Amino acid sequence: MNHPHPYPSDIAFTPTVKAIQTRNGSRDAYARMEAERGWETRITPGIASFIEQQTSVFFATANNEGQPYIQHRGGPAGFLHVLDDHTIAFADFAGNRQYITLGNLADNSKAYLFLIDYAHRQRIKLWGDARVVEDDPELLAKLMPQGYKARGERAIVMTVSAWDVNCSKHIPQRFEAADVAAALEERDRRIEALEAEIARLRATSHA
Repeated sequence: MNHPHPYPSDIAFTPTVKAIQTRNGSRDAYARMEAERGWETRITPGIASFIEQQTSVFFATANNEGQPYIQHRGGPAGFLHVLDDHTIAFADFAGNRQYITLGNLADNSKAYLFLIDYAHRQRIKLWGDARVVEDDPELLAKLMPQGYKARGERAIVMTVSAWDVNCSKHIPQRFEAADVAAALEERDRRIEALEAEIARLRATSHA
């Protein structure tokens, strides 16, 4: 994919942003980053796996006046689909019928996905362009999570231009309730097994 900027990070590091970085002393470090490794433009297998494990993400769009809008998107792990190394898609579930995201994308295709894994204190930012697909029942069926109680009305397909991984600084560590419950069940099983072993040893010692 041809990138419209000299560096992929230019999608976020505009001349104004770079001027502010210069004024605040961080431009040299980011200039080295741009020259040495830079942001990624292709979705790697590792990042694809991370994307498809998420159950709660934030999808940002803006209208043609530049007014931003961030919408929460959720579903079972796998509701975000990586179709290829530049494309992410998901079913648009029936909701409150405000249609702000759809309206924004009709006027302005620019989109942004923010993914955060609190348990592992990792976040990923993805920039690109998105489109609404209204008339592809085969694609929608592919994107609908199996057994999930939601009605998919259309598909949203995002072409990723660049992505970056943030550091873990300031991310609070939190865990999914289901994961905590599973860990507690495992702990209880181990305690039960140890208590049974203690009882057996005591019985043997008094025999």
